[in-house]
Amino acid sequence: MSDETEQHSEYDFRALQEKWRPIWAEQRLFDVDRAVAEHPERPRKYILDMFPYPSGDLHMGHAEAFCYGDIVARYWRHRGCTVLHPIGWDAFGLPAEDAAIKRGIDPRTWTYDNIAQQKRSFEIYAPSFDWSRELHTSDPEYYRWNQWLFLQMYEKGLAYRKDSWVNWDPVDQTVLANEQVLSDGTSERTGAVVEKKKLTQWYLKITDYADRLLDDLDRLEGHWPSKVLQMQRNWIGRSYGADIDFRVEGRDEPITVFSTRPDTLYGATFMVVAPESDLAAELVSEASPEARMRFQDYLERTQHATEIERQAADRPKTGVFLERYAINPVNGDRLPIWAADYVLADYGHGAVMAVPAHDQRDLDFALGHDLPVRVVVSSDEEDPATSGVAVTGDGVLVDSGPLTGLHKDEAIQAVIRKLEADGTGHGTKTYRLRDWLISRQRYWGTPIPILHAEDGSLVPVPEDQLPVELPPTEGLDLKPRGTSPLGAAEDWVHTTIPGTGEPALRDPDTMDTFVDSSWYYLRYLDPHDDRMPFDPARAREWAPIDVYVGGVEHAILHLLYSRFITKVLHDLGWVDFDEPFTDLINQGMVLLDGSKMSKSKGNLVEFAAELRDHGADALRVTLAFAGPVEDDIDWADVSVQGSAKFLARAWRIAGEVRDAGTAGSLAESDQALRHETHHLLADAPGLVEATKFNVLVARLMQLVNLTRKTIDRPGGRGAQDPAVREAAETLAMMLDLVAPYTAAEMWEMLGHDDPIALTVWPAADPALLVEESVTAVVQVNGKVRARLQVSPDISAEALRETALAEPHVRARIGDAEIRRVIVREPRLVNVVIG
Repeated sequence: MSDETEQHSEYDFRALQEKWRPIWAEQRLFDVDRAVAEHPERPRKYILDMFPYPSGDLHMGHAEAFCYGDIVARYWRHRGCTVLHPIGWDAFGLPAEDAAIKRGIDPRTWTYDNIAQQKRSFEIYAPSFDWSRELHTSDPEYYRWNQWLFLQMYEKGLAYRKDSWVNWDPVDQTVLANEQVLSDGTSERTGAVVEKKKLTQWYLKITDYADRLLDDLDRLEGHWPSKVLQMQRNWIGRSYGADIDFRVEGRDEPITVFSTRPDTLYGATFMVVAPESDLAAELVSEASPEARMRFQDYLERTQHATEIERQAADRPKTGVFLERYAINPVNGDRLPIWAADYVLADYGHGAVMAVPAHDQRDLDFALGHDLPVRVVVSSDEEDPATSGVAVTGDGVLVDSGPLTGLHKDEAIQAVIRKLEADGTGHGTKTYRLRDWLISRQRYWGTPIPILHAEDGSLVPVPEDQLPVELPPTEGLDLKPRGTSPLGAAEDWVHTTIPGTGEPALRDPDTMDTFVDSSWYYLRYLDPHDDRMPFDPARAREWAPIDVYVGGVEHAILHLLYSRFITKVLHDLGWVDFDEPFTDLINQGMVLLDGSKMSKSKGNLVEFAAELRDHGADALRVTLAFAGPVEDDIDWADVSVQGSAKFLARAWRIAGEVRDAGTAGSLAESDQALRHETHHLLADAPGLVEATKFNVLVARLMQLVNLTRKTIDRPGGRGAQDPAVREAAETLAMMLDLVAPYTAAEMWEMLGHDDPIALTVWPAADPALLVEESVTAVVQVNGKVRARLQVSPDISAEALRETALAEPHVRARIGDAEIRRVIVREPRLVNVVIG
């Protein structure tokens, strides 16, 4: 066995973990209150990971996300900042409730047992959390403030109830968000065919903030991934156009429709309303019995189709005539009114004017039901009635009365002026975004703090009586038919109105768990405060979040809802900022053999097994080194064993320095190694702040290799060289970002008593950053043929001549004609021949 192999066998990650875990638990290095007290002058950073859902033990996705977040948190401590890096659990929700029902246990038991397991795994994985701020959203001490927030919004008119059609899972007996309905119309949770059901639900009026939510995304450019910004913009979906009033024969009230192309109003040949809308039901009530029967049959079929299906471009357009007519306000044409499922009740006004020549869905419907197609925008294309392809361009208006001859933009303004002058419409805007439906017919969530009086009035629960706690589950049916679990809890739901003693019912629904996660970052400021949800003074000191880390799967709803609630709290005077997350890091997925991991598919890499077999440090190094943060990681392509060997080599260097001692001065030490060390000290901050963690680990590996060569160089000073000690200390400090156990051990071996996690990195010596020579790469026809050591300030012309004189390049060129020589930075010369 070689000496290095023998030394490598002494590196024992289990021994390091067993040694340092109790030490760190006692030291409480990351307790923010203590850090502020000891160093009140230091700048502050708030680094936050999206908190985990306790569905079981941690998994590889957690390992990746929390590795990246911890790199950032540790980095800012090493840069001399006081860092708030808290942890908690997003503990409410349907998965925990279903798991508990399946096992016949209380959701509390299932949830808190999983939290305990995840906490044990975290303690081994060693993220630098401030454990004193741990919170669980399922604690009454937390969800009390969800209820407080709801009441603040209710008072401001931002929380309201209305009847609406919702996605209903008949197995889970609860409302589903559109995102929880698969493209085949089934529930992503139970696989049941999702039904449409009309319920009275609670909503938060996020649409009041639509413009601010959209416009403020511009402030996040360069700080958030561009794809996330675009996803949010698309989700909000602002459209400009006009609201147009169509008089309906036999009806006092007109029908209002929104259109982004009011210039095509002269081309409208029929009208379409959403079949599930109240408007459709009212209109058909005056129709013949046969029409009403056809409509009812159609409505029932519609309720089994998802919104995704209904909006699919290739889906046949179906509908029923309601035997009613609207009048076009610009030309008096009589337009038949149809109900068709490609129109949605909660988009715009639930009705559209159909211009089949210039809208593909309208054209498909018109051709399928023998309705007129009238071209009002000039085009060289074939007549849509013949080709079946709508003309959607912006040409010149034709056959459009006073609009004829105008281009699109001119025509839009002209027709809006006409509508406003006639009192039949006005310019406006609309959004794809809809108000936030927060009602859930489940048990394991925050009870809505509203009482229902016998006269139908709504009475908010007084703040001093919060929290409205969940009842015990003993004897409670968590899946009752015809009501929610809380509605079936007779002793709980029946209560009295404070102050009057009159009988009332508690609201039987719980809140969407996105409410819990919309403001949790503020509760971390003091999760034990029983006087208020958070102290505004602390929010001014710490918030907004400097860096937020989590998966792109939360790019829309979680981030959007959190931005919304932050703006509400700003308007209520609780915070002085209105965007919660300054910088956002989205990590990719951890795959296996190109596929998403799944226990049912048998391609699961278990976090616990990797932690057990290789240790926290090797796992973290592997994840950091695997590639760019935003890219997916295929576990089949990485080597945890290779990471362990790298850590062992770094650890061995510290041991050799300890055993050898240091002789001589830095001025007389190996200058090549010092150059490498100080270049790393200079470059590391930029690499971390640009999230190039993989490049940083590669540079650490490079420094380990060079340090090893310096120690082993014949005639050198070996491990006694002061440059070797300097490199070893730099390695230890930077390894703390990704391998805290190994780093702490190396730091101690090098003779330091202070905690390495709180050590401020030294600045690079500018004198050691001056390059005496640099490498220039020479290509011939795009292929590398030589590398030259040249002066850093060599001119482009001198570099060209040097490259052409190099023997290997000269031989490659031979007698061929040199067509051109391209000199590019950074010092690349490409010779094109032939």
